[in-house]
Amino acid sequence: MKAGFLEKLIERLGRIGPEEVQNYFLRLAQEKGFLETVFNAIHEGIIVTDSKGRVTYLNDAACKLFGLEAADAIGKRLDERVRGLDWGSLTQSGGPLSRDMEIFYPENRFINFYIVPVMIESREAVAGAADFGGVAPKRDERGGSGSTTPATVVGQVGHVMILRDITESRRTAQQTIESERLNALTLLAAGVAHEIGNPLNSLHIHLQLMEREAQELDPNGKAEIRKSIDVARSEVRRLDSIVTQFLRAIRPSQPRLHPENVNAIVEEAVRFFTPEIQDRDIVVEQELRADLPLLQLDREQMKQAFYNVIKNSLEAMKRHGTLHIRTDLDDTYVMVSFADTGGGMSAENLSRAFEPYFTTKPSGSGLGLLIVRRIVREHGGELSIESSRDKGLTLTIRLPYVEKRVRMLEAGEDKTPLHEAVTP
Repeated sequence: MKAGFLEKLIERLGRIGPEEVQNYFLRLAQEKGFLETVFNAIHEGIIVTDSKGRVTYLNDAACKLFGLEAADAIGKRLDERVRGLDWGSLTQSGGPLSRDMEIFYPENRFINFYIVPVMIESREAVAGAADFGGVAPKRDERGGSGSTTPATVVGQVGHVMILRDITESRRTAQQTIESERLNALTLLAAGVAHEIGNPLNSLHIHLQLMEREAQELDPNGKAEIRKSIDVARSEVRRLDSIVTQFLRAIRPSQPRLHPENVNAIVEEAVRFFTPEIQDRDIVVEQELRADLPLLQLDREQMKQAFYNVIKNSLEAMKRHGTLHIRTDLDDTYVMVSFADTGGGMSAENLSRAFEPYFTTKPSGSGLGLLIVRRIVREHGGELSIESSRDKGLTLTIRLPYVEKRVRMLEAGEDKTPLHEAVTP
């Protein structure tokens, strides 16, 4: 392999004059600056550590992924700066290792760690070297002086870690699995609803026949029978409504979009729970931003999503809690966040929050959050949860809005805009 600049410098170190030292160090600084510029331009994170796991270099992408400041991280052990990183298991193999991990700060992301040990060839001066930078002649097989090839010792001096953000691919795979689960759940629900619906129809018909037969009874007997028939018919209607609502909740349906005020939907959802809120002695704080744009929403679907979130918060707090509802805006999304002071969720339960039928409540169905996420996604939005045990839970719904639409024209093209700027 052709020797690089640094290797040549080391070989000549004992023979260069003082006037050349400054030029060599300027050249080294230029090469270092060039490499740092290159590393900071790439999207993958790069971290270099010494043999004890202390950080010697990290680029901008690595700082962003872990929420670190380069000045604070240099010289510190990586597992001290990144809590939860098992440095021992990542480096015990002694060779290249690839591992996928999930990080929670500063953002919830999935990262692929590719770790390679750094090996270096260190030159050892053979006994009898004449000067500081020289190399003693190597004895040939006949005992005479031969070539000046230096002796080398290979050793591990650290690790290079390449970090690749695989969040999108992991989430796409998760969404595919969840879609398959939801489709299976929908088919199951449709089958169950069909099996329940047939007996309900039969019960309804027989109640009508019983009502006709009751007409021939004496007035006292007829009144008693009619009362029983009315109770039974009411329960049949209630069961039929439950089945219908259940199917409507989990069956994918195209939203019927109209310009809607998110704040008005939030207030309507809160009013629905007013009796329960007062009964539980819960404080609901609403911080609703007044200048939100109208969003293209299916009002009933979004109201159902807010119902499910608020209901979960109330059940988590039980009594004497606080639910803080906040709406806000950034360049892309209108955000609706629900923060409660309930018991929160452990990291293990949080990772399973959207699984069908998974619930931490004794009488829960395990479908509430699944339905919320389906509705939000069908509106092109995103859903995130932040929680820890005994510290409450914050659920944030992000709904996209379009402030304006423009068409970029090519040179020489008609300057009449195809789409005017639109503010929904």
